[in-house]
Amino acid sequence: MVQILCCVCGTSIDPNPANTCADCLASTSDVSRGLCTEATLHQCRGCQRWHQSEGKWIGCDIESRELMSLCLAKISNGIKKQANLRLVDASWVWTEPHSMRLKVRLTLQKEVQQGTILQQAFVVTYIVRNQQCVECQAEFRTGSWKSLVQVRQRVRHKRTFLYLEQLILKHGSHRGCLSIETFRDGMDFYFPEKNKAARFISFLESVVPIKVKTSKKLIGTDVKSNISNFKYTNLVEIVPLCKDDLLYLPAKLARNQGNISRLVLVKGISSLIHLVDPLTGQTASVPPEMFWRDPIRPIISFARSRVGKFVVLGKDAIYLERNASKRSTSRQRSKLALLTVASEEDLGINDEQMQEKSHIGYLMKSGDVCIGYQLKDAQFNDDEAENARASGALPDVVIVRKLYSGATSENKKKRIFALERLDVDIVDAVNPRIAKKDKENDDMDEEDFLREIEADKEMRSQMNLYKSKFAVQKNKTNGNDANTDMEDDYGNESDSESMADDQKVKLDELLDGLVLDVGPDSTKLPENQPNHSEPDILFEGQRASKDGIGFIEQEEARNLQLKETATLIPQFGKEFMDKKFSFM
Repeated sequence: MVQILCCVCGTSIDPNPANTCADCLASTSDVSRGLCTEATLHQCRGCQRWHQSEGKWIGCDIESRELMSLCLAKISNGIKKQANLRLVDASWVWTEPHSMRLKVRLTLQKEVQQGTILQQAFVVTYIVRNQQCVECQAEFRTGSWKSLVQVRQRVRHKRTFLYLEQLILKHGSHRGCLSIETFRDGMDFYFPEKNKAARFISFLESVVPIKVKTSKKLIGTDVKSNISNFKYTNLVEIVPLCKDDLLYLPAKLARNQGNISRLVLVKGISSLIHLVDPLTGQTASVPPEMFWRDPIRPIISFARSRVGKFVVLGKDAIYLERNASKRSTSRQRSKLALLTVASEEDLGINDEQMQEKSHIGYLMKSGDVCIGYQLKDAQFNDDEAENARASGALPDVVIVRKLYSGATSENKKKRIFALERLDVDIVDAVNPRIAKKDKENDDMDEEDFLREIEADKEMRSQMNLYKSKFAVQKNKTNGNDANTDMEDDYGNESDSESMADDQKVKLDELLDGLVLDVGPDSTKLPENQPNHSEPDILFEGQRASKDGIGFIEQEEARNLQLKETATLIPQFGKEFMDKKFSFM
């Protein structure tokens, strides 16, 4: 091939459009000229988020794609200002973990002359500075909240708030909350802005029946600009009904709800109050507006002191006749069953047995333990209910649910699921005796709530359940075959003579990744907060390779040049300008 002399230094080179050698062309043309090689990034030390622009903070992990885009945004203006310049590659460069520095190796291409493309790589150093975000600044100021949401329920237990806590965790509605305080009869949520509190109240309306009262207090007024500063307080009252409460409906309300029996159980609480007839299985739903118009008090509130444990001695299936409009006249098996039960306290003392229909009879088999209300010797504060009991119109026993954890406390340790908890500030009573009693009642309410979850599949579908330590340890010990063993140990054996138990907890409902050693979920993590509690530990370069970004390791980084010499690439102008790239 014929060679020519460089027009600058006279060196023999291969012909090129510039007729200049690479050294002379690189010395006269600097691709990275005008671009800054140092920039500053601000990170909040409290929540570990990065400042993006104008008070906006985003959560990014080290070596992630999101942090790379944030770094490139610092120098993107310089690249856009220069014509015929584009970014073709960006890689992370290893830095000391505590150096407060981030390094990125950029590769640029520029058309310096018609048909002449130069490529050059250089390193940009980002200095990390600490700066508090708006949310973390508000945490250290007294009285920084603008809107307070007080959630209250006038009952003696906290099972409703335990259920509400799981819904808040699943939907993340507590994000942006400054702090949360919990009391025996409710919880307080402090928000920095009024609209965040309004959004939280809207979430509560969608999950529980409530009524809201709002008030505001004047803090200060600027007379010249006619601007006033207010603090808002929202009192949210939840209906004083809970799951498994026993009600005696007014006659008019029972007729309006499909002529349901007046003696009903509260099946569940959502945006509506769901009722079920414990003897026939008929269901009904009461809207919150109808309840607040004429409030109903339960004749028996679910509590350990009001329920008893019963042992199932036998079960007889109940068959219902099919609809007369259908051709077939065969009988259809229902979920109702006639149970023969005996009080657990009376076993071995007397032979008293009771027979009663139950809407959850299909779940029972001989030997199971269930809980229910014994109405034979009960005293009601409602006159109509007391007259119905005295006349024998009410059943002797009402079965509430099956007890999956058994009658002993040893089976509590064999639960295969665990729950995540909110990070709240507990306001204890001043009297130590009262504080100790409240702690015991809270533990009792939590155990009752776990038993509710065990017996209600629909309730479990609305929250996140994680594998417990018992399930994880047994799975590691016995391998994959431990799934069936754990379900058998949990007391969920199948009965060929009865219908399938569709309410038991199964392993496929549980999630992995709950780390109980790192503490409860933090309510102070704002939106876009990275999850630092992932069980998988990523080493240097693994996160970058996971996101498809290059990473220069430690040995290569020590010998890396801050700015390399520009080189010619075999690519011409029209193809270079027409090529599309979407890295930035």
